Amino acid sequence: MDIFGLRESLESQKTELSRRSLFQGSGLTALAALGVAVPAEAALEVGPNLYESIGVRPIINAKGTFTIVSGSQSLPEVKMAMMEASKHFVHIDELMDAVGARIAELTQADSAIVTCGCASALTHATAACIAGGDPEKIQRLPDLNGLKSEVVVPNYSRNVYDHAIRAVGVKMITVDSLDAMRRAITDKTAMVTIMAQPADRGEFGLEPVAKVAHEFGIPVLVDAAAEGLTIPNVHLERGADLVAYSGGKAMRGPQTAGLLLGRTDLIRAAWTNSSPHHTFGRAMKVGKEEIMGMLAAVEMWVKRDHDAEFKEWERWLDIIATEVKKVDGVTIEVRQPRGLSNYTPSLRISWDSAKLGVYGEEVERELYAGTPRILLANGSGDRRTGGTSSVGISPWQMMPGNAETIAKALHEKLTTPNVMTKAGDFTFPDAANVDGYWDVTIDYELSPAEHSLVFEQNGETLAGYHRGDRTGGNLSGYVEGNRAVFTSRHRWEGASFGFAFNGTVDGDSMEGEVDLGEYFTAPFKATRHGYGQGGGRG
Repeated sequence: MDIFGLRESLESQKTELSRRSLFQGSGLTALAALGVAVPAEAALEVGPNLYESIGVRPIINAKGTFTIVSGSQSLPEVKMAMMEASKHFVHIDELMDAVGARIAELTQADSAIVTCGCASALTHATAACIAGGDPEKIQRLPDLNGLKSEVVVPNYSRNVYDHAIRAVGVKMITVDSLDAMRRAITDKTAMVTIMAQPADRGEFGLEPVAKVAHEFGIPVLVDAAAEGLTIPNVHLERGADLVAYSGGKAMRGPQTAGLLLGRTDLIRAAWTNSSPHHTFGRAMKVGKEEIMGMLAAVEMWVKRDHDAEFKEWERWLDIIATEVKKVDGVTIEVRQPRGLSNYTPSLRISWDSAKLGVYGEEVERELYAGTPRILLANGSGDRRTGGTSSVGISPWQMMPGNAETIAKALHEKLTTPNVMTKAGDFTFPDAANVDGYWDVTIDYELSPAEHSLVFEQNGETLAGYHRGDRTGGNLSGYVEGNRAVFTSRHRWEGASFGFAFNGTVDGDSMEGEVDLGEYFTAPFKATRHGYGQGGGRG
């Protein structure tokens, strides 16, 4: 379940939340219940209640280093470095030369710069591989006419974050083998990129990919955002020319900082293409505070006792597991990390939904809306599907004392069934017929769009296809009385994005709201074609 959307749950059907009504007084109570910020009545208080003073409720993070929940908590040494850095003026080029040299020394890389997050490191690296340090080429970006304009990427490395590479204007050329890679490399190829993951091993992994790229003189960039540093750097040792990291994840540096490590000439060109210089990367500014905070994070990385930290995470998971296992029928599984990304153990807590009368999505949603506000990972199981429910715990960004709080809250939820949703306590009304072809208007902010839906209905179950402007995807869902609930997922380049529709059916008309996940919500209206009437299997 996407807890960041405002999707209605079946348990709260009486609360109608539209994108526009949320900004009216009647919607504020509902917003607060979902943990969404509401206008504060008091002035900002700089202190322990900083966020609460403006109507924002902090989160106990048991999910991970997601940017949308502010990544990680920076180390005390990072906070101190940023505070001291703010007290003086410095020349940013001089500062980056000194900081880059020190980070290179600490990491045993040839060269390094601090960037405005990992995404900007990817952008600067791409610009460097296209324009180098040539001001004329730099000023032309992202107009690539006459410049190198393609980036080759193994199929397993396409991902939503390569938008930061595409932003420079390049075309991503996806390949599925070394032979295909050789055929794909031309005089237009600027770079090869790989996302660090278990799949980057073997016959089509980083080492053979880098070897082929270097045969043609093409540099290789690795996106290692969610990893901690390895010293010497494992990716540079395996053939990468550049490696990009997030500073606000494993390293617990500033949330708006990242690192780019690698070949000296490429690093120099990447810095030339970044702020404060007047380049495509000017918008991706990294300030003196973030630069020094990131250096402090790297200094601490080589001093931290990583084994002790890992054991502490396991201890926290054991506190939670011990408490929830007291509930009859609950099972737990501790999972160890695979690869270097998101290097943390995790806990999966599972139970029989019907026996306990509580469901995974319900637990995740209610703990997120509760006090204190707890963010779990990947709740699954609802009253329609029944069966086994589960929730996940990642201790990576938990703080001391969080484990006891989470354990208590979970135990309480698992031993307090929601009577309204116990198996057998709820009967579903007869399903309206939505079979057929529908034209849909989604009223996005400033840009309404025309889509289409094709439903195949079997009783209350829906299958079919959702076509957008240039993307499409299979849909699935159900009809409960006159309410249709269905989802689809579409792909574009390396990204995928979801639609969660919740609408009221009135004959050949339907309207409601679509939850777009990180892209918020929008109202929609749909009309069925005449030839689609009366053909339902429901």
